[in-house]
Amino acid sequence: MNQMIALYLSALRQVEWQQPETFHFPTQIARDWLLEQGSLSRLLETYCQQLNVDLFHNEVVLVDQLDDQEVALLAEEQCLLRKVVLNGDGAAWILGRTLIPQSSLSDQPHDLTRQGEVPLGITVFSSEAVRRDALQVGWAETPQGVLLARRSRLWMNHKPMLVAELFLPSAPVYTKESV
Repeated sequence: MNQMIALYLSALRQVEWQQPETFHFPTQIARDWLLEQGSLSRLLETYCQQLNVDLFHNEVVLVDQLDDQEVALLAEEQCLLRKVVLNGDGAAWILGRTLIPQSSLSDQPHDLTRQGEVPLGITVFSSEAVRRDALQVGWAETPQGVLLARRSRLWMNHKPMLVAELFLPSAPVYTKESV
């Protein structure tokens, strides 16, 4: 994993998460992106010719590697930890960090341990029983400046996973609104 990705991941872990109702969104575009209830991957696909995933980590971590908020939002059990960068037309747009509890991996229509370089949102939102809750937003302090981030719990077939996303500097969320 390159040094910049490691720095972004560290910044994402240090975000002070806020409720959307109390967060000051810098633009309406940012508000729309961060509050997106559907698949972020599907939304990203509308902004590029090719969306692809760089998979950096896909291994089980023990519960003692989770912070208290993560345990509270999921369960006190080991999780599959997936770290990726979503790229639109070759530009790094989103850094994703997903925790999937061991119990959420069973009885699913897809083997999430073998997701590989397929965007997780494509798989999750192709299932029938999908919903998002516990949505939080915040700012991440990175070497490139302060960047937007969001975290939410996705439920796939009534089983939770926690997805945190850092919007990298070239992401469409930072597109200036036309006047």
